[in-house]
Amino acid sequence: MSLRRPPGSDSVLIIVAKRPAPGRTKTRLSPPLTPAQAADLYECFLKDTVQLVRALADVQPAIAYLPAGEASYFTQLAPGFERLLQRGRNLGERLDHALSHFLERGYRRVAVMNSDSPTLPRRHLHACFERLTGDTDVVIGPCVDGGYYLLGTRRPVPGLTRDVSMSTPRVTADTLALAAEQALSVQLLPPWYDVDDVQALSRLAADLANRPGVARHTRRFIEHHRRLLESL
Repeated sequence: MSLRRPPGSDSVLIIVAKRPAPGRTKTRLSPPLTPAQAADLYECFLKDTVQLVRALADVQPAIAYLPAGEASYFTQLAPGFERLLQRGRNLGERLDHALSHFLERGYRRVAVMNSDSPTLPRRHLHACFERLTGDTDVVIGPCVDGGYYLLGTRRPVPGLTRDVSMSTPRVTADTLALAAEQALSVQLLPPWYDVDDVQALSRLAADLANRPGVARHTRRFIEHHRRLLESL
């Protein structure tokens, strides 16, 4: 991993990811998917998210990964991306560690995003960095389930991740409340969805049917398992 900020780049977008593993990845999608199929689908999400981020101009791509020892997997998955091992006892601590790491490196606009929203429109990512200017301290991309798919900032904001109970329907609401307590200026991006359960999987299949050319790896998986997914 490079120890210096690349010349001319003041923005970084960090994908938060885990190495896909049957029985440990997307377990709420089994059934209808087998554990192996759920892991394969998540790997498709990863590949499509990498392509989405790679296409952003003037933004350094990065991956904060787990578990330890999987740097070679992510090097192969996303050549040219900065790599950072996630550190912390829970997700909130790990998000803060990733954001703080790159802010300390000298990046002026830093954002973390999930790896299970493969159909996320690229314009939402562009909008994040466009809005992280002037008086805006934080940008949040809310998920329809109450979480968020992206959090961007221009300065350290440890409480916004460390003091929030993650994986609940109130993540975005609680984050906004904490931001208000700290007098932080926040802008919201349009809401989107992540794929964690069967209902979201069904939405994903419908979304891909209406948006040709989007998320080609995930699309290939969905088309290959169409009969199974039609029963949802």
